[in-house]
Amino acid sequence: MSASIDYRRDSSWGLATLSTKRQLLGLLGWLALVFVVAAIGAVASINAAGFYAGLDRPSWSPPASVFGPVWSVLYLLMGIAAWLVWRQRGGFREARGALVLFIVQLVFNALWSWLFFAWHQGGLALADIAVLWVLIVATIVSFWRIKPIAAVLLIPYWLWVSFAAVLNYSVWRLNPEMLG
Repeated sequence: MSASIDYRRDSSWGLATLSTKRQLLGLLGWLALVFVVAAIGAVASINAAGFYAGLDRPSWSPPASVFGPVWSVLYLLMGIAAWLVWRQRGGFREARGALVLFIVQLVFNALWSWLFFAWHQGGLALADIAVLWVLIVATIVSFWRIKPIAAVLLIPYWLWVSFAAVLNYSVWRLNPEMLG
């Protein structure tokens, strides 16, 4: 391949190797995508702290101040994981299945905040988080097949969503009048 093309073949592995510039742009793109999703969820959660404080919660529920920092780290790990898969295959087309799965789970991730915090639909939020949980597992499996470390980076996200699902169920059951 000529030097003017954005990638070259690594003759020892037969893999597409992206230029440094394209890798950096890819990383920024994947991080931008996950943080846009975070912002969409944040819009739904503008009044989340007050709403959450007014709910009956199990004794083991974390304070509202924990969620922002935890989600920030998780979104960072998610963006890096998607980038690693994208990079490993030399672009979106070559990793389409895994990356589309990743994007679909992001949609369910953003939807949860709207269902729970904006629309106060605890049961629908629980259904959403159940689908999200399955999509995360499927994404982890598909990422593992391409780049195992990318899958490992999604495990904290999966664990947090697992915890969030149990918390969603508990809070919904304790607040049927407020959470539909």
